[in-house]
Amino acid sequence: MASSAPATTSPAPSPSPAPVSRPTNVVIAVLALAGMLASLQQTLVVPLIPDLPEILGVSPTTASWTVTVTILTGAVATPIVSRLADMVGKRRMIVIALMTMTAGSVLVAVGGTFVTTVLGRGLQGFAASLIPVGISIMRDALPRERVGFAVALMSATLGIGMSLGLPLSGVLYGNFGFESIFWVAAAGGVLLTVAVLALVPESTVRTPGRFDFLGAVLLSVALAAALLAVSKGGDWGWGSGEVLGLLGVSAVALVVWFPYELRVNDPMVDLRTAARRPVLLTNLASIGVAFALFVNLLASGQQLQMPPSTGYGFGLSVTQAGLAMMPAGLTMAFLAPVSGRLLNLLGGRITLLIGAGIMAASYVFRVFATGSVAEVVIGTTLVGIGAALSFASMPTLIMANVPITESASANGLNSLMRAIGGSTASAVLAAVLSSVSATAAGEVFPSLAAFEDMYWISAGTSLLAFVLVGFIPTRRHRIPSAAVSGAGVETVVHGRILPGGRRALSHAAIVTVTRLDGEPVDWARTDNDGKYAVALPGSGRYLVIANARGWAPRAEVLEFREGDTELHVELTEELALTGVAVQAGVPISGSLVLLHQGAGEFVSSTQTDEHGQFRFPLPPAGTYILTAVDAERQVAYSRKVVVTALASHVVIEVGQ
Repeated sequence: MASSAPATTSPAPSPSPAPVSRPTNVVIAVLALAGMLASLQQTLVVPLIPDLPEILGVSPTTASWTVTVTILTGAVATPIVSRLADMVGKRRMIVIALMTMTAGSVLVAVGGTFVTTVLGRGLQGFAASLIPVGISIMRDALPRERVGFAVALMSATLGIGMSLGLPLSGVLYGNFGFESIFWVAAAGGVLLTVAVLALVPESTVRTPGRFDFLGAVLLSVALAAALLAVSKGGDWGWGSGEVLGLLGVSAVALVVWFPYELRVNDPMVDLRTAARRPVLLTNLASIGVAFALFVNLLASGQQLQMPPSTGYGFGLSVTQAGLAMMPAGLTMAFLAPVSGRLLNLLGGRITLLIGAGIMAASYVFRVFATGSVAEVVIGTTLVGIGAALSFASMPTLIMANVPITESASANGLNSLMRAIGGSTASAVLAAVLSSVSATAAGEVFPSLAAFEDMYWISAGTSLLAFVLVGFIPTRRHRIPSAAVSGAGVETVVHGRILPGGRRALSHAAIVTVTRLDGEPVDWARTDNDGKYAVALPGSGRYLVIANARGWAPRAEVLEFREGDTELHVELTEELALTGVAVQAGVPISGSLVLLHQGAGEFVSSTQTDEHGQFRFPLPPAGTYILTAVDAERQVAYSRKVVVTALASHVVIEVGQ
């Protein structure tokens, strides 16, 4: 099957070193704490928002940049860091992200100015990449039976960290001042950096190739412009030139980015994989679920802080409201083992359906449960239960449907979808609360109807996510044991698909690897040069299948020994539409043969050889019109041909 000799592999001189074994619970704990620290960055300054103009000496609108810049850098950094994690090492990029976040925290703590605060908060946004990269390293480092729980816990850290951030920053600010919040964040970053270096093994699964700088720049411009427009639309006006201009810049960048990513080798985002139905629908559902989660965290706190004079508020302080939100975050943590069990028993699709359904039903309950603090807390906790199940399911669905060598970047894209959902929730919440208002004690506050509207909207986004997940194929999605077992040393095998000695394929090919008992191991799509990479859990015998459009698939059982990291696959049988042109049973040489699509579009033309035979590369399946012309006798004949994925042979009678 290899290009030089069938059924052989070419060993590389230096295989990847084996990862050092680490206690499973320690790895899970360190990565989960890193995810929690990343989530804290989203809410650290929320309790300070009313006081930030005085602290920094700027207007309230200007002070809001301390929140906006973290969202922007987090959205931009997540896909870039995740892609680099697949290429240069997942633990390495976790450490870099932690160090960047720590540097940002120190800059805010010692700077004392608006500029240094915005710069520092921007650096803190890099922490957003810790969750997707952490989930991917869990897949590589942990044994199969622990992955479900670990992924569920890591996914839940988004809600846990945001829930804890409100009371924590309120207490620190009230007792120790503005700078103390960022010194604590910096200390956490230093401790976790040391812990990751000492306790978390580096993954041996890496994707060879070049980093897509232009793709990263275009995506960053598109994301930054779109999220800035969404974040500032309420302040600048949704119809303002600034907002419309930013949305236009984002649209233009995306129009350039999409076709570029489809052409370039080693793209920033593998759009063909992202377009697979399970991946696409999971990412779209992530937006709706994240929208609902952020509304649960943001709107609930504001509802609890509304003064009693509004007729529905409870007058809680920021710290008290944050403490009231803690049950929702703690519930998400305690549900991690349950989520892991459900993932193993039911698969990611059913678990996500249950989670989204619970969120939708909980928001309907929340519309009517506004009479007491207890009712609000129960409502937020119920939403948290649904969010815990949903967020645990999404990375599992993603990793079950993408190549192992792309797990970090695929999880990064999913995290980006969540960030888009969260940013949209913040903008919609601000717009609804400001537009649906009432006057109490001479002051203008959001009315109860505004909060009810947000809960109805969140119920709708949760229900939309439920419907989208329903269209995911019904087979049980799970991470193959070969893909999640941490017992062996995973090796990345790479090579090229060589079609009939040609240098490159005209279309992407697919390489699939399975165990001999039929259990999937990994798969990959080739780039424009026919290159691919798959991850194997260790030495042994595997079934390797290569398939490309226009070529007969090839399958072979191969023995991979330790250190074998290269395999070139040669496809030898090109599929074609062949035939013979005859007249009165006699082959016609030199006859013109044309192929058109059923709708009339020209496809190709050729001439028959001395035996009257003709040949076309096999076109895509469909109905075609085949025409043969005998120029000497000035006669022609056409017939319809139905082309399938198999080679076809046609006899066409000219002058019939």
